[in-house]
Amino acid sequence: MTHDQHQQNMDQPCIWMQAGVVKTKTCKRDYHCTGCRFDRVLRRLARENREQAAAGHPVGGRRGRIIYWAFKLRELPPHRRPCLHYLKRRITFRPCTNDYVCHNCDFDQYFQDQFLVHTILRPIDLQTIEGFRVPQGIYLHPGHTWVAMASDGQVRIGLNDFAARMLGPMDHIDLPLLGKPLKQDQKGITMHRQGVAADLLAPVSGVVTAFNPRVAKHPESLADDPYGDGWMLMVQPTHLRQELSRLKMGEDEVADFITDEITGLHQAVEPHLGPLAADGGQLADDILGCLPPSAWKTITRQILKS
Repeated sequence: MTHDQHQQNMDQPCIWMQAGVVKTKTCKRDYHCTGCRFDRVLRRLARENREQAAAGHPVGGRRGRIIYWAFKLRELPPHRRPCLHYLKRRITFRPCTNDYVCHNCDFDQYFQDQFLVHTILRPIDLQTIEGFRVPQGIYLHPGHTWVAMASDGQVRIGLNDFAARMLGPMDHIDLPLLGKPLKQDQKGITMHRQGVAADLLAPVSGVVTAFNPRVAKHPESLADDPYGDGWMLMVQPTHLRQELSRLKMGEDEVADFITDEITGLHQAVEPHLGPLAADGGQLADDILGCLPPSAWKTITRQILKS
């Protein structure tokens, strides 16, 4: 074994080792426990030990000290019980809040859905739909706000590329203060341009834990990087699992939605702008900036569903 391989193994201690059930064991499967013979054997021994103890015949010796890794971690104070995804080296420390019943955990569900989506998305994560960027794996609200996972159990919220480019540069954005509760499908952020206001609907319910000072200070820059530096809010969700099912997810579903929105916008602006609505077959940026205030307000509400 090379030094680099040895170091990699040391950097990936087995979950059973981290829980203190065994002294030394490194993971060689990148924490894909399904199909791991070691995990399967220890689960069997832990189950047999538990059954023997329940029957009044506890097993002694080293064998008898083998218990399921989650049971071992439950002996810790609640705030010190590490989330399984922390044990797998995927996130910074986060306490387990669901007694290691992962299949019924909102954070685990969201993590599994979004594991390949980075907090700040890289270009490789993006697909392009008729000229508009859409990250693969995000949840998209019909009002064009998006939700992405943050590593500490919170969610990040922003405005998608389509709406940001169509609305054009904002003069001012009213972001909610820390501690402000949001409710899915209700107004959460207000955007201002040339004396006209537009409301964004919250994609999920929760409590605001942070806002992006860059967007607050330079709202005109929102469209430059709407999925990265242009994020708007961090939120601690309250009903994540139920509400995610109401959002759009998946390449085909999101692509169909954006395509329909482009068609609807063409139809809405053509009476006002005629051939100016398109540029080489694609919508030009800041179309709504060419509209009179009354039309801007009406069509903005159509886009943002507010």
